[in-house]
Amino acid sequence: MSETSFPKAGRSGTTGVKLMMTGVGGNLAFASVVTMTLMFGMVFVLCLGVSLILNSENPGMGLVISIVGTLVFNIAAFFLSPWIMDLTQQWLYGTRWIDLTELNRKSPESAEIIRQICADKNLKQPRLGIIDDQNPTAFTYGSLPNSARLVVSEGLFTYLDDDETATVYAHELGHIVHWDFAVMTVASTLVQITYLIYVYASRMGRGGGKAKDIAGQVAMAAYIFYLVGTYLLLYLSRTREYFADRFAAETTGNPNALSRALVKIAYGLVEEGQKATEPSRLVEGTRALGIYDHKAATSTGTTYRISSKPEQIGRVFLWDMFNPWGWWMELNSTHPLTGKRVRALSTYAEQLGLDIEFDMGRIMGEGRTLSKSKLYGTFVGDLFLYMAPMIGLIAGAIAWFVLPIPPGDFALLAYPLLGLGIGLLVKTLVMFPNFDRAPETDILTLMADPYASPLRGKPAKLKGELIGRGDAGYTFGSDLKLQDPSGLLFLRYASRFGPIGNFLFGMKKVKSLIGMQVHTLGWFRRGVAPWMDLIQLETQNETKVNSYHRFWSFLMSGGMIIGGIVLLFIV
Repeated sequence: MSETSFPKAGRSGTTGVKLMMTGVGGNLAFASVVTMTLMFGMVFVLCLGVSLILNSENPGMGLVISIVGTLVFNIAAFFLSPWIMDLTQQWLYGTRWIDLTELNRKSPESAEIIRQICADKNLKQPRLGIIDDQNPTAFTYGSLPNSARLVVSEGLFTYLDDDETATVYAHELGHIVHWDFAVMTVASTLVQITYLIYVYASRMGRGGGKAKDIAGQVAMAAYIFYLVGTYLLLYLSRTREYFADRFAAETTGNPNALSRALVKIAYGLVEEGQKATEPSRLVEGTRALGIYDHKAATSTGTTYRISSKPEQIGRVFLWDMFNPWGWWMELNSTHPLTGKRVRALSTYAEQLGLDIEFDMGRIMGEGRTLSKSKLYGTFVGDLFLYMAPMIGLIAGAIAWFVLPIPPGDFALLAYPLLGLGIGLLVKTLVMFPNFDRAPETDILTLMADPYASPLRGKPAKLKGELIGRGDAGYTFGSDLKLQDPSGLLFLRYASRFGPIGNFLFGMKKVKSLIGMQVHTLGWFRRGVAPWMDLIQLETQNETKVNSYHRFWSFLMSGGMIIGGIVLLFIV
C-alpha cells in the first residue's frame, strides 16, 4: 500500500530560538545530576555496609579490588569504545563511512544542519556512517563529543523527506552536544557497582556468625539499589530523548518535521518488518541507541500506513497520553511513548507561531473528557488482577495459620495451592471474557480505544489478510500478522497441546495460511504494541484453526484447585 502524504504545516523562518519545555521531559541537567548523585550515594552506603561484614584490619579488600577493577575496566571501555564500536558496526552491519559531500547528495539540508551546528557549538564534525538497511534508524556513539560517530540507515532517506531527515540528524547532534553518552556511561558504571556489591555480599552471606546476618542485609539493600538505579537509568535515557528533540526543534526551526519523521520512521519499521524474511539485526541491536524504539512502532506505523488524516494518528496517541498502562510500560523503556514526544514537539511549533500538523491540542482536549474513574479504576483493578495468583498464594498461607487444620499431612501445601488456583481462575475469567457477542470491527478502531488494557481482553472479530509470521525469520513461529484496510496486528496462537503443538503448527500449517483472506475472533490487548490472543481463525476456503489460550489457563487453575482439595484429605 502506498505511503500517505500529509500537507506540511510549514516551518519557522528563524532558528536558535530558545523553546520552553513546561511540563515535558523534566530537566536534563537535573535528571543527570540526581541520577548520578543517587547512584554515588547508593554505592557509598553499600560499601560502608560491606565494610562491617569482616572483623579484620582490612575489611572489604576483595570488594575494593573488585570495584577498582570495575572502574578501570569501564574507564578503558569508555575511551576505547568508539573504535571498538567501529569494528563491531562494520562487522555486524557493514557500516560505510562517508563525508559531507556524499551526504549532501542524499540530503542537502542534513549536510547544512551539520555544518551549522558544528560551527555554532564549536564542535568537531562527527564521523558519519551509513548502513545499507532499509529499516529507518539513526544513532550516535562515542566517548567525548569530539570523538562522536553519527550513523544512519539507508531507510532514513527512503522513508523521510529532506527536511525530516535533517531534523533526525539534528536530534542525534543534540545527544552529542549534551554529552549524553558520557553521562550514561558514568551512570551505568555505578549501576554495575551496585550489582557487584550485591553479588559480593551474597557470597559473604554464605558464611556463618554475625557476618552472615549483616551480609544478607547488605545484599538485600544492594539489590534494591540496583533495581532503583536501573529505573533511574531508564528515566535519564527518556529525558535525553526529550532534550534531543527540543534541540532539533531549536536548531532547525521545524518541530513539525521531526513529528512527521517519528511517525514515518514507525511506518518504515512496520513496512520493513512486513517484508522481512528474518529479524533485523540492526533494529534489534540498536534498540536502546536508536531514535525510535521499534517495539512501539506497530500502532503509529500501521495507522500512518493507511491514514490520509493526521487526526486519525492523533487518536491512537490517546492511549499514550492518558492510559495509565502507557505510563507503567514506559517505565521499562529507554524512549518516551511516541504520543508524548509528538505532543512536546507540537508545543514547540506553537511557541514558534506555526500551525500544528498533528493537532495534539484537540487530542488533549478529547483526553480530558475521558472517564478518569474508568481509566484509573480499570488500571488499579488490572494490577490486582495481574497479582491475583500471588495474592491467592499468600492468602492460602495465612489461612493455614488461621483456619482449623484438617487431619491431612499436606495441609501446609494444600491451602496455598488452593489460593493460587483460585487466584489464577479469577485472573483467567477477567482476562478471557465471554466472546459470544464479539463485535465486528477493524484494527484502527481497536488501537484508538484509550481504555484498552494489556490484561483485560476485549472480544473482537476482524477480517483481513495473513501477511506473515509474527516473528519474521523464525521458521517455526506459530504467531501470525493480520492486515486489514486500517492497520496491522499480531495474532498469538496457543495449541491445545502446549509448546509442542505450537511448534508443530508453526512448522506444518502456518506457511499454507500466509496470503489467505481470513475471519478471526479473539481478545484484543494493547501494550506498547497491540496484539490479539486468537480464539478462532477461518480462511476463505473454510479451513478453521482453533486457539486455546483460555483452555490452558482453566486447566492450570482447575488442576491447582483439585490438587489442593486432594492434599487436604491425604492422611
